[in-house]
Amino acid sequence: MSATKDIDALIELMAKLPGLGPRSARRAVLHLIRKRGLLMTPLADLMTEVAAGARECLNCGNIGTADICDICNANKRANGQICVVEDVADLWALERSGVFKGRYHVLGGTLSALDGVGPEDLSIPRLVDRISSEDVTEVILALNATIDGQTTAHYIADQLEGRVVLTSLAQGVPIGGELDYLDDGTISAALTARKTV
Repeated sequence: MSATKDIDALIELMAKLPGLGPRSARRAVLHLIRKRGLLMTPLADLMTEVAAGARECLNCGNIGTADICDICNANKRANGQICVVEDVADLWALERSGVFKGRYHVLGGTLSALDGVGPEDLSIPRLVDRISSEDVTEVILALNATIDGQTTAHYIADQLEGRVVLTSLAQGVPIGGELDYLDDGTISAALTARKTV
């Protein structure tokens, strides 16, 4: 049993990753071991490098390898728009679309009375400071359509009222979505946000 102690520990650690359970982690570890030279060694080296160099952007909260991320450093992205997101995964999802050409602000979560997360636990004060210092004209609230997300959006809207134009992402029927498969909340949002054809 002691001969596989390190392998078992690796499987346990891998199982803690989002989307991986014990079985998936076991399969992933076995695959990495089989492809040791091709995958495992380069992966371990790169993980060590990223662990040492990854940091949060001091301006927006994105993750990169410099104190200020590439998006915040790009002068062409200083167009007066800031898109507010809950976490870095949301920022990366919006970047993949290639549509938004402004800057971002990562809150680091949402307000949640149940979890004891208040405004001081998020980067809302930094957002308010950025509105003044970066000549921001529009704040796009791209928060999840959950109760906590909407509560956070309302709180931010109250803090920024009269200072900038506030907009939010449209909500409703996704492209390719069939009404029969949608939940009641999505259908309700789509009907409320309907537009002229």
